[in-house]
Amino acid sequence: MTGADAEQVAASPEAVAARLVASRYLADDSLATAIFLAMRLGKPLLLEGAPGVGKTEAAKAVAELLGRELVRLQCYEGIDAAHALYEWNYQRQLLAIRHAGEHEIDIYDDRFLVARPLLQVLRAPEQRVLLVDEIDRSDHEFEALLLEFLSDFQISIPERGTIRAATQPIVILTSNRTRELAEALRRRCVYHWIGYPDVAREAEIIMLRSGDVAEATARAVAKAVQQIRARPLAKPPGIAEAVEWANAATILEKGGSPWPEAFRRAIGVLIKDEEDLSAIVPELGRIVEEALA
Repeated sequence: MTGADAEQVAASPEAVAARLVASRYLADDSLATAIFLAMRLGKPLLLEGAPGVGKTEAAKAVAELLGRELVRLQCYEGIDAAHALYEWNYQRQLLAIRHAGEHEIDIYDDRFLVARPLLQVLRAPEQRVLLVDEIDRSDHEFEALLLEFLSDFQISIPERGTIRAATQPIVILTSNRTRELAEALRRRCVYHWIGYPDVAREAEIIMLRSGDVAEATARAVAKAVQQIRARPLAKPPGIAEAVEWANAATILEKGGSPWPEAFRRAIGVLIKDEEDLSAIVPELGRIVEEALA
């Protein structure tokens, strides 16, 4: 992130937080400060936290805040350079050679080059934000490749030469911390841990992102979800699931289901694991009644 971008968008962490609200993302002071400093210092932003706390949504909100396209590189086990950098379209190259006849043809022309996320961002850094999502799911070799990219913001294509970014790209990385990232990568970034919000803030988020949920309903959902997350679940519900639960229960309530029953019937949008459901359902009535009290 460049200082020029920061000056155009916001002059302080408070201004960043205010602009994020316009993108329906509620950031606390520490996250807004991390985003602001990453902009001003021109460093990648590394966001860590449990699944569902809003790391990817934060990257989407930053891209919207800047008026840029979000280019997402979803990491997974076995991801390699071809999926992240570029590759040649060999079928188009062969077809072009067959149709060229005696005419010369440059099979390494742009029309045969398939740009993957890193190259896409290098080509237009002022128009795009790069999201490297769940970097912890990749292996150490890919992490080393990414570190090299973040060092120079350039890609070397043997057949074409080196492509460099005209300006430093905006890069946001997320990690669920399923494994430790290299210290070299951490040192290069502005770091922030995103935890689950407290009841008051989660109720605010539900109100901000839901369609037609009353404040009392949002607070009840936030209280109930806090209790549910405290259980030893295989897949604790994220913030997005809390918003969906509030919306689903509201729809059922408007259709005639009383509140406790509406929450119970909508539990499938909050808990999405069979064993978790078996553990929560027997306690759900009490949890909901306490939250509604």
